[in-house]
Amino acid sequence: MAQTNRIEKVAIVGATGRIGKHFAEELLKTGHHTVTALIRPDTKTDNLPNGIGTASVDYDDPESGSLISALQGQDFLIITLSVMAPPDLHSKIVQAAVKAGVPYIMPNIYGHDITNKALAAEESYVARAVQQREEIEKLGASYIVLVCGFWYEWSLALGEPWFGFDIKNRTVTFFDEGTTKVNISTWQQCGRAVAALLSLPVSGGPEEPKVEDWKDKMLCISSFRISQRDMLDSLNRVLGTTDGEWTITKQPTAERRREGLEEFQRGQMTGFAKAMYARIFYPSGDGDYESSRDLANGVLGLPREELDEATKRAVEMVESGWNPFG
Repeated sequence: MAQTNRIEKVAIVGATGRIGKHFAEELLKTGHHTVTALIRPDTKTDNLPNGIGTASVDYDDPESGSLISALQGQDFLIITLSVMAPPDLHSKIVQAAVKAGVPYIMPNIYGHDITNKALAAEESYVARAVQQREEIEKLGASYIVLVCGFWYEWSLALGEPWFGFDIKNRTVTFFDEGTTKVNISTWQQCGRAVAALLSLPVSGGPEEPKVEDWKDKMLCISSFRISQRDMLDSLNRVLGTTDGEWTITKQPTAERRREGLEEFQRGQMTGFAKAMYARIFYPSGDGDYESSRDLANGVLGLPREELDEATKRAVEMVESGWNPFG
């Protein structure tokens, strides 16, 4: 850790990715950090923001020492990985970070309350997140988990298996009555939150916000606490449509989750998203962490966002033909 009581050197795994690039961009905007992207030798760097450094590493052979070497001297490591990443890659990165002496790790856990026992018991993603957190603890490093809910634009633009919307064809499936509110965040807000956190002093007095306040804890933020009904209202404002121009159906969340799991077991990959999103929208309120936990938005000075602006970005993604899966 830097002797200035500040986090100065930040390494990012996945800085060219969907959420990683927002972390990198917002950290660089502060002017307080030296940011290094850990990349494979064949990674294209065109998408990296100006001002970021790079370190070439061999993730396939962590014993080669390139990963440990790249992490030495870093104050904070942010891990972002694709869902298609090898299942043991996260552990390899964490072990290398601990060997390199990195004091803080933000694991590849960007979603909901991982201390929610019901979610951990029923959702494989949350259960895996708990295991990742426990590994960091056992190895002697500290973690900070960013709890941000689902990514708004991503989830709204991807299609029916996610938030239930097919914007192009003007259809929506309401989960139950479509009125259950959950916490969600934009990519930009996630980036701003991490940049604000890492711009705080590492330690300090009890009245002063500091990084240590979230040591081995969750950092809970949110852009919006909304329902599908709120999303449709926003889409109507952005598109100039009315409910009458949408085909609206309803499906019980428990039925939808079961259906999604069955589809996934048959090899239909979107079934995983369908089941996971349905579970978060259960009327039990498990996706509404704001009602049970303090948000860090105020302490971090995060701006209040406009829902319609975020919805407009999602609509533009759909209209451009955006498809992250190729």
